Amino acid sequence: GKGIGLRFLRHIERNSSLLFMIPADADDIIKEYKILLNELDQFNPELLHKKRILAISKCDMLDEELLAEMKKDINKRFKDKKTVPVHYISAQTGQGIVELKDEIWKQLNEKEKEFDY
Repeated sequence: GKGIGLRFLRHIERNSSLLFMIPADADDIIKEYKILLNELDQFNPELLHKKRILAISKCDMLDEELLAEMKKDINKRFKDKKTVPVHYISAQTGQGIVELKDEIWKQLNEKEKEFDY
């Protein structure tokens, strides 16, 4: 949400899938995701039709109770949950990294899926 730059946006037009990474300590993860979608929409609405993955990073900062609460909140509020997989990861501990890599590999190897927005 801090302005990702036109150069970067032009680059992702060639990608078949988009990975959104939002830190677990963000004030509102869903709001941050919507801000990023809005930036894509303003640049090129066709980008909204690409496959997506949402990765919540820095999950090592959360204890099990906070992580469970976050998952519950995101599951309740995330309208794209049926089409956009959500992964909870930590680069520091490696938590969820293998599953995220598997999801990326799966998306890169499946047929194009269009979103109806």
